[in-house]
Amino acid sequence: MEAKKKTQPPTEKKAKPEKKELGVITYNVPTPAGEKKDVVSPLPDSYSPQYVEAAWYPWWEKEGFFKPEYGSISEQNPRGIFMMCIPPPNVTGSLHLGHALTNAIQDCLTRWHRMRGETTLWNPGCDHAGIATQVVVEKKLMRERGMSRHDLGRENFIQEVWKWKNEKGDRIYHQLKKLGSSLDWDRACFTMDTKLSNAVQEAFIRMHEEGVIYRSKRLVNWSCSLNSAISDIEVDKRELTGRTLLPVPGYKDKVEFGVLVSFAYKVDGSDEEVIVATTRIETMLGDTAVAVHPADPRYQHLKGKMVLHPFCDRKMPIVCDDFVDINFGTGAVKITPAHDHNDYEVGERHNLAFINIMDENGLLINIYFNLSVPQGMKRFEARKAVLQALKDRGQFKEIKDNPMVVPVCSRSKDIVEPLLKPQWYVNCRDMGKQAADVVREGQLKIIPDHHLKTWFSWMDNIRDWCISRQLWWGHRIPAYFITVNDPSDMDGHYWVSGRSEEEAREKAAQRFNVSADKVTLRQDEDVLDTWFSSGIFPFSIFGWPNETQDLNVFYPGTLLETGHDILFFWVARMVMMGLKLTGKLPFKEVYLHAVVRDAHGRKMSKSLGNVIDPLDVITGISLEGLHAQLTDSNLDPLEVEKAKQGQKSDYPNGIPECGTDALRFALCAYTSQGRDINLDVNRILGYRHFCNKLWNAVKFAMKTLGDNFVPSEKAQSVSDRWILSRLSAAVALCDAGFKAYDFPAITTAIYNFWLYELCDIYLESVKPVFSKAEEGSASQRPALVCRQTLYTCLEVGLRLLSPLMPFVTEELYQRLPRRRPQNFQVLLSFSFGEQFLLCDSLQFCWHSEEIDRDMEFIMTVVKTIRSLRADYNLTKTRNISDTIRLGLLHFNLIVVCCQPDITRSFSTLVFSFTSPFVSPQGLIDVEKEVAKLMTKKGDLEKQMEKLREKMAKNDYKEKVPVKVQEQDAEKVGKIN
Repeated sequence: MEAKKKTQPPTEKKAKPEKKELGVITYNVPTPAGEKKDVVSPLPDSYSPQYVEAAWYPWWEKEGFFKPEYGSISEQNPRGIFMMCIPPPNVTGSLHLGHALTNAIQDCLTRWHRMRGETTLWNPGCDHAGIATQVVVEKKLMRERGMSRHDLGRENFIQEVWKWKNEKGDRIYHQLKKLGSSLDWDRACFTMDTKLSNAVQEAFIRMHEEGVIYRSKRLVNWSCSLNSAISDIEVDKRELTGRTLLPVPGYKDKVEFGVLVSFAYKVDGSDEEVIVATTRIETMLGDTAVAVHPADPRYQHLKGKMVLHPFCDRKMPIVCDDFVDINFGTGAVKITPAHDHNDYEVGERHNLAFINIMDENGLLINIYFNLSVPQGMKRFEARKAVLQALKDRGQFKEIKDNPMVVPVCSRSKDIVEPLLKPQWYVNCRDMGKQAADVVREGQLKIIPDHHLKTWFSWMDNIRDWCISRQLWWGHRIPAYFITVNDPSDMDGHYWVSGRSEEEAREKAAQRFNVSADKVTLRQDEDVLDTWFSSGIFPFSIFGWPNETQDLNVFYPGTLLETGHDILFFWVARMVMMGLKLTGKLPFKEVYLHAVVRDAHGRKMSKSLGNVIDPLDVITGISLEGLHAQLTDSNLDPLEVEKAKQGQKSDYPNGIPECGTDALRFALCAYTSQGRDINLDVNRILGYRHFCNKLWNAVKFAMKTLGDNFVPSEKAQSVSDRWILSRLSAAVALCDAGFKAYDFPAITTAIYNFWLYELCDIYLESVKPVFSKAEEGSASQRPALVCRQTLYTCLEVGLRLLSPLMPFVTEELYQRLPRRRPQNFQVLLSFSFGEQFLLCDSLQFCWHSEEIDRDMEFIMTVVKTIRSLRADYNLTKTRNISDTIRLGLLHFNLIVVCCQPDITRSFSTLVFSFTSPFVSPQGLIDVEKEVAKLMTKKGDLEKQMEKLREKMAKNDYKEKVPVKVQEQDAEKVGKIN
């Protein structure tokens, strides 16, 4: 049966400040940490997140409910093992709504598997976040002591980082606990812990000795502010529509971007010139060629000729390459192999010179020209100088606006430069093919499957991975540059990897067949990319390469759940490195959730003021509090004001207190929106009201059950059998939803059962039964049966809801009587999925399509009556129930509705009939209603006449858009 079906709570147009319920602030919980909360005292009058969420988490943790050992049937659990590791958040980080979504989904899955009786482990961890952490500590040093890391030296600086980590690094763990995340904290890992560091070292050495890791000089994404290569994920792509001035670290004035500068190269030995265009005019100092498309007729006669550099005697070839777009600009492209990723590949194909004109700080080098651009000039100051020099030589053509994407370092906000540097690389060709094959063969399942196209595109076209970073904080690369002090060996330069300096020295001695004392070595100063240690996280946390018990039991894992935005950066690398180093997939399935955006579909950005801390949603925050957070940030003052305006528009009264349970439920419900989630914080408040409805329902039910209620299993009436059938259907939907990672189906099933089926229909229908029983005017037996049914609905309904709303369900469940003494005393361990569907001792075999159809008929009658009241403005004082006439087949039957208990009233009379209609005989002024209808008919006839005149015109089909024609035809159909 379809009762009222809703997938979302009513949207709150504007979040108004909530009035504090009377008495809420008096419900303090003086429970000692780790002790079970008092569940003997009466429930407070109204729901309060602060009251409900107090004390439960420390008790769960202390009792060991999150540990896989808890609840295991045996060492070899016949129900199976569920293992999932957390995507390790940055140690510098604080939770945002993206983290909240990840943890809401993962905790729901973990709790569901635990309740199924499986040996369940959700392993926590934290990432050392090389660049982010180093930047934070460097800023702290400069702010507090006026020192740079270079003033301290490498070892002392690393000690400062460890000190900061030990003082501040557990903040995000506290936030995860506030979200109710049921992680096994005794197994928490930090990627710089000794166990994990040893695994990182071992992985590098094995792959280096095999030749999979190698050293090469190539272009990398370079941050001049950080003096380090950075990964693609640390590059923000700033889209510009045209000329834009942007702030750049180290420059007093903003720098111009979003323009295209055209200038001419003269062809050697002729009067011709070739016009090229660039958005980075300063890089022309490193040009070594001009490229044209081989099929471009404009340049056929210039094949094999040279152009002259205007500032020196450099002659540069005109090369033909298919990468050139004939239709863009002049069809001729300047080539700077040492400073552009596309040009680098052209340089490789045509064996061009690679001239590096910039050092690690963004200062000009290798400049020996006769112009006012000296060595050591800043790159963006050189931009102006080069432009002026071209104008002075008459080779400048024009500047025009140009939409473009500017690469910005997410950490330093500096403009990223492609720079030619020697770095360490992982050869990903074979590993990428293997990662693609396991998905094609079905060994690894990626959900949703629309991500498969992206997976295969990356894996089939994978490039080698740059894994070195020029930082001090991180896993120092265990590679040593070897020099052999032996005149007879003129080629005694070599890189050796080793677990220690002594091991590396011995390897070098064997390699060159010399004694160890003739070997000089120097360890590489660089550290490994953070994604390298993250890539082996699924097995390094269990002690790999050692054969530990945890490794044997929990690796490979079951599931990897994360955002689709790191499908390549993390997921693919875990798959590749897991297969390479262990010969096993790290997990069997990958579930990728959407990326959280704001209610307007915008990416979360501090400068927009739409980055929301989930703890602010949980506890509530004023508009002034949101403004204060911006003031404390590192935003530019202008951006702060812009962000404040955004906050004022979206949250004019701040964010109301919603609680953890409402936030978790909302995030899971929102996962139906495809790739991105447009999260309206105001709508979360709707689920806070749902919690209040739940609270009131259980409070009413507890009062109805009475103090001496003893649960049992007795026969039920028709209405009882209907609600139990709906409960059974909800269980089935939730079980199927969890298996398919269909969280909207789960939230919809639970929401509909509690709100519309249990509260709106069943509870209302049984209130008269309880009322009459209390008055002594009816037999006690119907009330006793209803109490048993109501108890079952509460017990099972709370179990269904528990994975999504763990706090409020624990608070309410703990106050229920127990059906059997041996029942566990905590929701985390109850099994609900398979037991209910297999009709276990709780007799979950209640689903009945016949009962559902019967109740659907009854509800149709009720809706008809309500519609009648609304259509004819009938007040409740006029007794419609005494004069309802139902047309049933070929005869009329007067049915007297005995007020609210419609289930009993109608069940024996009309279940066999199908199409009720109601005649409001004697309730309305018929002549008056007929007059209204005639007026309405006249209006419709006028509308029809106008439409027909419009559609009959000769040029209607030619001039009127097709969509409007379709709308007109639809209007005619409705009127008819």
